[in-house]
Amino acid sequence: MSSLLQTHDLTVSYGGLHANSNVNIKAEKGKLTGLIGPNGAGKTTFIDAITGFTNISSGRAEFNGADMAGVTPAARAKAGLVRTFQSLELFEDLTVWDNLIVMAEETKWWSFLADIVKPNRTLGVEEQAEWALNLLGLGEFRDRLTLDLSHGQRKLVSVARSLAASPKLLLLDEPAAGLDTVESQQLGSHLREILNHDITIFLIDHDMGLVLSVCDYIYVLDFGKIIAEGTPEEVRNNPEVIKAYLGESAGEMQASEGDAAARALKGEG
Repeated sequence: MSSLLQTHDLTVSYGGLHANSNVNIKAEKGKLTGLIGPNGAGKTTFIDAITGFTNISSGRAEFNGADMAGVTPAARAKAGLVRTFQSLELFEDLTVWDNLIVMAEETKWWSFLADIVKPNRTLGVEEQAEWALNLLGLGEFRDRLTLDLSHGQRKLVSVARSLAASPKLLLLDEPAAGLDTVESQQLGSHLREILNHDITIFLIDHDMGLVLSVCDYIYVLDFGKIIAEGTPEEVRNNPEVIKAYLGESAGEMQASEGDAAARALKGEG
């Protein structure tokens, strides 16, 4: 299995503080990889570093076999490394459809050249936006202003916007923040469906139930360092994870929620 994203001793420092310290992760192509950790663990700093929004102090990040040093965030997005933001970054005065079109156009500035060279290429801007809209079940909200949608619906629009950019790797920064249990489970179902369309996902969240239920492989970050990694089962039962990330009683509760969410996704009772 090839690694679409890989970091080598990635370190991000602000003055004397290491927000990330020697972080080594791999996101295998076609898989859903998770990164969890408590608030302040350095998760968003990590995603900022690999997408070019903050400088890497030492170490490196590779995407699709290429070193990302010196590559701008826009160039990374055009190469297929696409992210969402915790703040959603939606245009609230635009419709859901227009939000998707804007994102698709931004990352396909070269599309007019592609039309000349290869007129029958797989998907154009509108086709890609339509696909993303339908994949996440947002068709009925197509002409609604994002301002008028619920928080959960707005989260899905944010994911759809990223899908409209034709990503190879979709990095999701806290997509479950503010969602209730049902909305989180629905999001999980959508994420597994996305994998069936040749898109790899790297999920960063502190929702243990969601991460345990949908991810193939999980890394655990605490105080900027990876303290554990493995399958959901291995992470769920890791005493260091329970102690550092959740606490004993909370760990048992969240693990149970993860089991319930996994059963719900599989349609079990």
